[in-house]
Amino acid sequence: MEFRDVLQNRRSVREYQDTPIEPQIVQSLIDEAILAPSAVNSQPWEFWVVLGRQRIDDLSDRAKAWLVEKVAHDPTAEAGYQRQHLARPELSLLYHAPALVLVAAKSFEKQSDEDCCLAAFSLMLSARDSQLGTCWIGLTRPWFNLPATKRELGIPETASVVAPLVLGYPKEWPETPGRNPAAIHWVR
Repeated sequence: MEFRDVLQNRRSVREYQDTPIEPQIVQSLIDEAILAPSAVNSQPWEFWVVLGRQRIDDLSDRAKAWLVEKVAHDPTAEAGYQRQHLARPELSLLYHAPALVLVAAKSFEKQSDEDCCLAAFSLMLSARDSQLGTCWIGLTRPWFNLPATKRELGIPETASVVAPLVLGYPKEWPETPGRNPAAIHWVR
């Protein structure tokens, strides 16, 4: 694809085919993701990859249960939205994807989170160029950063999951939701 086509056709995919993702495909996407810029070339990212729909569905169910409990008694408007969203029994937070990539900052240095966001977006664009769909599941980030979850996945306490990304072959490509015009303020 031409770069503009990749940008214009990237979508958040929430329905995946039941087709496994080969490790070398994920490796290739990560090799491209680490070409992202980082502050003073610090390259603060690390990647944890989970392959297999069954394992990912288990993580999804546990993250959902934790989130339901977390927002159960929270009176804020955001928690109200999350309660309503999480109450759907058919909801899989990780959308039954065959692959999960956790982009993590390996330290709490300034700019690490932003740099990891750049790597995550680069991975998402590379995936789209390879006809793979992705979705950034920010709602699960607090669960992936729990000490118990980190221990289970082998993520050091000194690292922070910044971008939980699901990955797979889309059942179909969603239509564009459109974009509002940019608010541009020319300063002279």
